[in-house]
Amino acid sequence: MDTTDFSKLDLSEAMLQNLDSLGYTTMTPIQAQSLPPILHNRDVIAKAKTGSGKTAAFGIGMLMKLNVKRFRIQEIVLCPTRELADQVAMELRRLARFKHNIKILTLCGGMPFGPQRGSLEHGAHIIVGTPGRIQDHLGKGTLVLDDVHTLVLDEADRMLDMGFSESILKIISNIPKERQTLLFSATYPDEIAKMSRSVQKDAVTVSIEAVHSENTITQRFYKVSRDNKVDILEQLLNMHQPESTVIFCNTKIACDDLADDLADRHFHAFALHGDLDQKERTEVLTLFSNGSTSVLVATDVAARGLDIKDLKAVVNYDLPHDPEIYVHRIGRTGRAGKEGLALSLYSSKEASKVNAIESYTKTSVEYGDINSLPAAKGNGLQPRYSTLAIDGGKKSKLRPGDILGALTGDAGIEGKYIGKINVFDMVTYVAVDRSVVKSAFVRLRNGKIKGRNFRVRKVD
Repeated sequence: MDTTDFSKLDLSEAMLQNLDSLGYTTMTPIQAQSLPPILHNRDVIAKAKTGSGKTAAFGIGMLMKLNVKRFRIQEIVLCPTRELADQVAMELRRLARFKHNIKILTLCGGMPFGPQRGSLEHGAHIIVGTPGRIQDHLGKGTLVLDDVHTLVLDEADRMLDMGFSESILKIISNIPKERQTLLFSATYPDEIAKMSRSVQKDAVTVSIEAVHSENTITQRFYKVSRDNKVDILEQLLNMHQPESTVIFCNTKIACDDLADDLADRHFHAFALHGDLDQKERTEVLTLFSNGSTSVLVATDVAARGLDIKDLKAVVNYDLPHDPEIYVHRIGRTGRAGKEGLALSLYSSKEASKVNAIESYTKTSVEYGDINSLPAAKGNGLQPRYSTLAIDGGKKSKLRPGDILGALTGDAGIEGKYIGKINVFDMVTYVAVDRSVVKSAFVRLRNGKIKGRNFRVRKVD
């Protein structure tokens, strides 16, 4: 039997059928290594990056242990950001389709406290949330974790980077000592080892090295000076014309400055870093994921947990200080066998960083010639879509179908011009082809959705 076949695990027939329906035919390396000990109720510390299939790894183990008839909080997943918590909760709900009546709640900051308290009063089986908000609920007595038997720390290194260590330990002090603790981390600094020793028992260590096929990711290094760095970046983007690019800078200020420089050169670019508030972050990520902006300029910390499917290119505008971070950065492109592009700019002073990357990856890097690059045309890159924001969402009982109907009904806009529709609690974002965005705006502003008028604004 294939060792990566889910059927070799001790899973119920209903779970196997659901996995098959979701297209989960074979296990990823992280699933193959971590699921057996997880299913045997062992503590596990796993080194794996976003996109490796880690959510399904701990999710399958959690759901096989869950007692649906016992309407108590039995399992909890801590995540660094609201976006990651939402992704995890969505994946758990997909995996949980084989069992009826499983209630999964997300508890994250940046959201009203009252509705969360009301949901908790009605009970839940699984909590997914951020440390700060979960600690708030514990402090107010609205959350009780006495029946928790499984704790997951997802992207633990990122949570420590964000200063959540004290909150995590406070939360754990409210969970029974007899439990299973699963710790997932993209990197393995000393702080993670220390945390593992304090919260886990005899943990099984699983490590999936980030290896990328040369066939799927084309890597090029370009030597630049401070004076021509932005010019070379512009030439590279114009030459390759990637539909979606994440550009990494090492500081927040550098992100803002570069995003402004690119905007001046007619690129549709946004900065993503820790100084953005929750609303701004959600908006920027939505614009990027729905194709309304083609360039995201980000710090490593802000980009963690960022899971953009089919990312065309990654640019290291600033080389990272650690070669392992370089591998994590470029691993966001070229996924699922698709071709990806990784471009890196470096100065003569950074030659040692390039050497460190070669040593870490055990491959010789390929250098590009800046003199062979075509001259920049000065017209930048314009994305296909533009985004309209509607001041109403789930709380107003809006659904994607309602927005689509309002735009396309009664000889309206053709459906092929409507892109992704994201419905949040208080706002809905709809991507519309730029060629029809004006008429879409007028249609939404003057028309009614579910018999009501909503304020509409153009976001990007």
